Amino acid sequence: MNVESANDMVGKVVTELRKALVGQDEVIEQTVVALIAGGHALLEGVPGTGKTLLARTLSYATGTAFRRIQFTPDLMPSDVIGVNIYDMATKKFDFRAGPIFCDILLADEINRAPAKTQSALLEAMQEGQATVDGNSYPMSVVFTVFATQNPVEFEGTYPLPEAQVDRFMLKIVIKYPPENDEIGILDKVEAGFDSSDLNTANIEKVLSLEKLSNIREMAKRIRVEDIVRHYITQIIRATRSKPQITLGASPRAGVMLMRAAKGRALVMGRDFVTPDDVKKMALPVLRHRVLLVPEAEVEGKTADDCINEILLTIEVPR
Repeated sequence: MNVESANDMVGKVVTELRKALVGQDEVIEQTVVALIAGGHALLEGVPGTGKTLLARTLSYATGTAFRRIQFTPDLMPSDVIGVNIYDMATKKFDFRAGPIFCDILLADEINRAPAKTQSALLEAMQEGQATVDGNSYPMSVVFTVFATQNPVEFEGTYPLPEAQVDRFMLKIVIKYPPENDEIGILDKVEAGFDSSDLNTANIEKVLSLEKLSNIREMAKRIRVEDIVRHYITQIIRATRSKPQITLGASPRAGVMLMRAAKGRALVMGRDFVTPDDVKKMALPVLRHRVLLVPEAEVEGKTADDCINEILLTIEVPR
């Protein structure tokens, strides 16, 4: 597989996603980048903006196995990973795999579950395996978590631990679509589109598990020149010295930014990363990895504001 064929296949996935989601081109691009770069994504948006539809459509178009877990306060780790059940006939324990064993997992409203259950995802997300009673079970080679959280509802929610937030390559913010696109959504529904039935949007399977694995391998081979790696390092280190930021990005953030930039380069049809790829992916990669000082939050500053200021102060390599 070469860059041209990989880019062609990725372009087909983007086309299929646009059939279901209207007015969310940036979100679609970032979602595809997460998938082909081998990273997990945290989707944040108010209810009704298409978070679940996005994950379902992505799974359908790529020909991967999809599972959805509705996180609730009473959800237990065994409900996610699975459990060993004693078989009276064989006199042995049999492992009954939980819904986490799939290709694409939608962890819906992940911040509604307590930390113990949230942490059940940590090993699977980082190590590609899940352990039950001392036995480890491998995850799918393309296992990807898309977790959703509601930014406006805090009653009965549990903030994600910093260790788990850092496992997400991207935090994708889904905003309301522009007015013309919102009218377009109504037009699609009037024409017969039903979000619960992807066949009504004529979504086609344009990839397979094998092809997706090959695209991921292709993304790893995208070149990153020394000057671009230095640019990434400057951005990461600048987050640690900015007065408005109390906790800057870790070295892992730099690795994630480089991987995401490689993914975007492939989406753009290139076999090398440009500084523009880095800038485009800086917000979704870093916005959940920096913590602001209370004074900055009182003034209405956001992590995105601080990251954008950093990008303006660092000279872009040419």
